[in-house]
Amino acid sequence: MLKSHGISLWDVMQSCERRGSLDSAIEESSIRPNKLAEFYAKHPGITHVFFNGTKAEAAYRRYVMPQLEQSCAHLLYDRLPSTSPANASISYPEKLQAWRKILLNP
Repeated sequence: MLKSHGISLWDVMQSCERRGSLDSAIEESSIRPNKLAEFYAKHPGITHVFFNGTKAEAAYRRYVMPQLEQSCAHLLYDRLPSTSPANASISYPEKLQAWRKILLNP
């Protein structure tokens, strides 16, 4: 379904260590980012990057953005509410509405 809508799904972190399941428990020194610069080079049609919550966006900005070349300057970024059940301050219908904006971007 994602592919038919022109959406790819890729994690910012290739690996990391954490105790438990909360993003706040990720050990910063253990983060190994995915090679997204290479991914973008292979998929030049990508125009938008959406983050599943604050931690994903922060890791991207810290570990991935410094590696990006000028060819990625066109990318648009948007943080969406985390889909994690731990993000209980936002209801499922509110999360769904926020995430629908992905379908509105060409």
